[in-house]
Parts: sequence; structure tokens; C-alpha cells
Amino acid sequence: MSDPGAKIPIVDLRAQYANLREEIGRAIDAVADSQQFILGPAVCQFETEMAGFLGANHAVGVASGSDALLLALMALGVGPGDAVITTPFTFFSTVSSITRLGATPLFVDIDDDGYLLSAAKLKEFLSRRARIENGATIDEKTGGRIKALLPVHLFGELCDMTSLVETAREYGLEIVEDVAQACGARQNLGGQEIFAGAIGELGCFSFFPSKNLGGFGDGGLVSARTEELAARLRMLRMHGESTKYHHQVTGLNSRLDSLQAAVLSVKLKYLNSWCDRRIACARNYQKLFSASGLVGKQVLAIPTAPTNTSHVFNNYCIRAERRDELKQFLAAAGIQSEIYYPLPLHLQQCFAELGYQHGDFPQAELAATQVLALPLYPELTAPQQETVVGAVARFYRI
Repeated sequence: MSDPGAKIPIVDLRAQYANLREEIGRAIDAVADSQQFILGPAVCQFETEMAGFLGANHAVGVASGSDALLLALMALGVGPGDAVITTPFTFFSTVSSITRLGATPLFVDIDDDGYLLSAAKLKEFLSRRARIENGATIDEKTGGRIKALLPVHLFGELCDMTSLVETAREYGLEIVEDVAQACGARQNLGGQEIFAGAIGELGCFSFFPSKNLGGFGDGGLVSARTEELAARLRMLRMHGESTKYHHQVTGLNSRLDSLQAAVLSVKLKYLNSWCDRRIACARNYQKLFSASGLVGKQVLAIPTAPTNTSHVFNNYCIRAERRDELKQFLAAAGIQSEIYYPLPLHLQQCFAELGYQHGDFPQAELAATQVLALPLYPELTAPQQETVVGAVARFYRI
């Protein structure tokens, strides 16, 4: 979240709100007047709007992005004896959603020159570890079934979904997309531009306030390819009820609040323009850093700003020498930055029983020591960006 005391926060939610105050106020008042706060018309409206925006068949609002992941895996029937392949370089809930169901996360390292699950390393992993038996993909090491692939579109950038979809089909894996940081990103697949979240069987969204599409608190959504999955999600988010007080399965209390849905409906209208502005800011950073002479030296790498919308820059992350010292220097200059993520998930204490060690996923471990997110939001000005890059340059001249 943003630091209100920073001269240049990593995200300025107040600037966004100032432009939408009256419109959001009317939407909130409409919900208050209706007194329908739980799964009311505002939620139905937002679900319809999101499905239409994404080009998805169905959309189901839930209480958070973390619950979206958990409910998506529950809807697929993931449980003990199953495994889900994902990346070790992501937010905690990507993996906790797997382990909370008694399933096993299987990690594949990120690309050598980026932050996303490597399509090439996935193919190598499956060719080495997996066999197809009676229509199921079996992990040769554990004997368990590998049931799903959970790619994470990290920092706003889509994974190589063309390759991942091809590999998933070859091995019969269901794809659950983690779209928490990439709402609005899209990719050309088979000659058609498709939004993140509408590519796999299920897409999981977070509306945490700092996201490209953020609410006034926690909120999430799952997009679904089939009515069967959507119906199961609706049941699971309501304690597993088929009808009131009749429970077919053990579900959760995980409903998107009407107030959040109303706010999100207002903001959704601006999402594409906000994503365009984020890309423009990333291009300006690229220009400024390239002119600084730091890239490839002290600033080891900067993101490439695409000519399309496959990266919508929920975060602008550089790789830097002496990263932690740079963060402290920027903070002293009134510039907020964040580290995503300081410890890969395979090395977290709570996952120690999985048996991973330092060196198992070298690219994720290297990224964890270098990555620093700099301020980026649609209202960020060119002079502010010049101030940020100038401060980075001053740090390395000391």
C-alpha cells in the first residue's frame, strides 16, 4: 500500500479517488439506499460487466484474491494426493491455496531474463517427472496426480500462454490463472486477442486497493469457462449451499460485498485507459533509465515496455545492485519503493516440509535479492519519474 508520508508514493490512491469522488459516491449511495449489501444487484451487475470485459463465459465475485485461488482449486476438486504446478516467485496465497487443500505444490523456476514461470522449464520438468496413465498425469517421484497448472501473471505481465496452454493440453492439466496483478492485460493467441483470466479454465482476480482495478478493501473474482464450474463456485462461496441451509459440500463464506462491487463497476470503465497510462509511464522510465547510463551496470535490468498490452505494469520492477541500500536511500529522499519478494516461497519456513533447499530454483532466488518496485500509477507525472530516476542515479554516484 502507499505511504501517505512519501513525496512520491509507490501508488497514489488519493489521486485516483479525487477524479472519481462524485461518481463513486453516487454508486455507494445507491447501495445504501437499497440496503442490499450481500450478493445484491450491484454484485450481479459487476459480475456481468467483468465477464463482458474479459470475454469470459462466467464471472463469480468472491471476498478476496486469496479466496479466488482457493475456491478455484476447490471447484476443480483439488485435494490430498493431488499436485499443482506453480512458481516459487509469487505472493504467498498462490501456494497457500494449494497446501490448505492438502495438495502438494510442485515448483518450476522462472525465466532467466524475467519473473514468470518458464514455459521451457515446465516442459523439461514434465518430461522428467510425469507419465500419463489412464488419462491422468502421474508424478513419477511421489505417485500422486498432477492435476493443474497455476501460472502467475506477475507484476502485470502475462506468461507465455501459447506455450503453457500447449503443454497443459499435452499432459491433461487444468489451467488456473493467477491474474491478481494483471487485470486488463491481454495476449494474442491463435490470431485472437484474449484477456488474462479468459485463457485457462479459471481465472483468479484480486481487487486489493493497490491493484490496477482496486476496490475500497478486499475483494476478488473467479472467471470460469463452463457453467458447471461457475455454479460450483457460487455454491462454494456460500458455505457449500445448494439451497438455503442445505449444504452439498463444505464451502466458505466468501462473497463480494455489494459496496465493493459498486465501486468496482465505476472503476472498470476506466481500466483500459489506466492500463494505457501505466504502459506510457513504463516507456518513459525506459527512456529515462536508458539515458542515465545505469542500465546493465548498477541497475542490472529494467522492464521492457511492450508495444501491446501484454504487460500492464501493476508494478514497475528493476533489478539493482545493493538493492536494500538503494531502497533505504530512496526512502530518505521521500520516494517509496517495495521489495517483491524477499524470500521465494520454496524457502519459507511454513513450507519447509516440502523439502526444498537453497539452490533448487536459482533464478527465483536471484530475483529475490535484486528486485525493487518503483512508483508507478496512472497519475504519476513525468517530473516525478525524473525525480525517481535522478535519485537512483545519485545513489550509485555516492
